[in-house]
Amino acid sequence: MLLYRLLISALAPVLAARFALRWLRGHEDGAALAARLGRVPEGGQGPSIWLHAASNGELASVRPVIEALRAERPDLGWLVTTNSVTGRDLAAGWGLRAAVAPLDLRWAAARLLRARDVRLHLTVESELWPNRIAACAARGVPVAVAGARLSERSARAWRRLPRLARATLGRLAHVSPQDEDSGARLVVLGLDPARLGPVLDLKALYVPPDVRPDPALAEAYPRARTWLAASTHEGEEEAVIAAHLAARDAEPGLRLILAPRHPARAGAVARLLDDAGLSVSRRSRGEAGAEVLLADTLGEMAQWYALAGRVFVGGSLVARGGHTPYEPAAFGCALIHGPEVDNFRAAYARLARAGATQCVADAAALRHALAALADPAAQSAAGAAAAQALRPAAGLDGLLSALRPLLPPDRDRRALPTGY
Repeated sequence: MLLYRLLISALAPVLAARFALRWLRGHEDGAALAARLGRVPEGGQGPSIWLHAASNGELASVRPVIEALRAERPDLGWLVTTNSVTGRDLAAGWGLRAAVAPLDLRWAAARLLRARDVRLHLTVESELWPNRIAACAARGVPVAVAGARLSERSARAWRRLPRLARATLGRLAHVSPQDEDSGARLVVLGLDPARLGPVLDLKALYVPPDVRPDPALAEAYPRARTWLAASTHEGEEEAVIAAHLAARDAEPGLRLILAPRHPARAGAVARLLDDAGLSVSRRSRGEAGAEVLLADTLGEMAQWYALAGRVFVGGSLVARGGHTPYEPAAFGCALIHGPEVDNFRAAYARLARAGATQCVADAAALRHALAALADPAAQSAAGAAAAQALRPAAGLDGLLSALRPLLPPDRDRRALPTGY
């Protein structure tokens, strides 16, 4: 633990300089820079819950937990932190106090804990930060993990620091694992088995928003004839383009929405599309109607799921571990993915057992999958099967029951203003 503290402290000036440079370049605002050093929005008088999630996806998955706790304990304030500005802004849009997360320095975490009178720290999935957890322990603040995810690769990294792993995991008050394998790995690394709760995959609780696509988009990209390549990475767009070119020969009028995981890559992706002779509309420019819609914006993925009857889930043809199948399944999309799905292995295994997805290894296989799902009825049936296969086995009750004893006594039942 001491070695980790020394290493992080040594890196802190470098990290601070990096974030200061992002601020100077206009990539982040001053509030984000201050929050990384533990300076967070001031709250009212009274105790609060500090919830931390990596970014938008994790935050969306944990929203049912937030809403349930807010309804049950309106006397408690909230602070939500994420690693990204977009995540911070998403939480703020829900009427919550939100900030970019502090660096993993004890003094920065302690400053936040004092400023917000934190009484429970709830962190999500794989966000286990040793100094934050140690700072909570020093102030008697219990730490719980919702939907804890620990891959074998991450477990190997923790095993190289066994003392740090035991010290960190030994301070956790409750852990609800995302899957049984994650729970078992955490126990081996030092988590008290008595603090391990039932499996709860937060992403299975995802409820799709009521999205109404722009009329111009809905007309240009009819659901039955539109497929989405979602959250693609470098090395995948070539296969997507090749599959589309081959599939449209057998399916005239086929449309493609291509959404790179990182919109900053849109220029390179646009050049690939242009080299292939495909007409392209770019969402960031307000364009629509071309054969390919390049979705080079943030925060609109729900709209793309609503428009597409078939979805290829990116990050799965390259070694990125794959992205979530839960969101497209919730929209009733027929699912296609590559073999690299370590990030959601249990979910994809459930889909495979139900025959509710197609796994492809290359552009040719992707073309065949698209052809097999060309019929609108086939798309609807596959989408319904995916939604059923990923329906949560358990709800929030187990997690909420474990969190209640960790919360401070409810001394005032008067509801406080939204976002307190």
